[in-house]
Amino acid sequence: MFSRQFRLGLISAPALMGLALSACGSEVEPEVTESVVATDPLMARALNDPLMVDPDLAYRNEANAALTVRYDHALPPLVATDELANQAREAARVELLADGQIPPLPFPSSEGGAGDLSNLTTADAIFNAVGGPQECASALEAGLNWSVDMPGPSSIMPHGMVQQAAGVASGNCNARIVRYVTPVDIDDALGYHFARADRARLRPAIYEAPEKSVVGDGRTEHLVAHVREGPGGMTAVDLIYWTK
Repeated sequence: MFSRQFRLGLISAPALMGLALSACGSEVEPEVTESVVATDPLMARALNDPLMVDPDLAYRNEANAALTVRYDHALPPLVATDELANQAREAARVELLADGQIPPLPFPSSEGGAGDLSNLTTADAIFNAVGGPQECASALEAGLNWSVDMPGPSSIMPHGMVQQAAGVASGNCNARIVRYVTPVDIDDALGYHFARADRARLRPAIYEAPEKSVVGDGRTEHLVAHVREGPGGMTAVDLIYWTK
């Protein structure tokens, strides 16, 4: 009886020692971790704070990216406000007054203007629709950089936001096509482009149909500005210019 109990004790001793060691090991690790966290408030905050991701900003981290252009990031909608309209209107007025009195808008012509450009999407189609030279239409190159190199009578209205641009400046072709939106109303946009064309001696005329437009035809230059209602209460402008 005694020897049996002694043998059982010997057999169970290693197992008991293993349990004791494992118990010791399980107690040491939490003590170290708790000690580090307790003495380092920055680490404690970093470990305990919730993780937050801004989907509108996360895409900007393009480290090791094969392509760095993202096409599916939505832009904020353009919405006209009274404040934006007043700022753009005043900036345009000051700009025009720098060259003298602003000419008033004349009565619209009884004749029809160029066709409706609102459904056209390509620069060459817009250019052809307003009678641009055929040899220049095929040479047009798309790029917003063309909108910063606009000849005098084809200036974009102050605070205008360019959406599409194309142009050519080589050989006998010097042309620009720009689509932009502005927070001012249609008559303000018409008045601005009429004044620009009038001062360039392009003998501009106003048309009501098929959409409101300014057409100026001078000895060496031609300018067309079509104006219509745009998204978000904005006014959309199609600006086409070429030299003869």
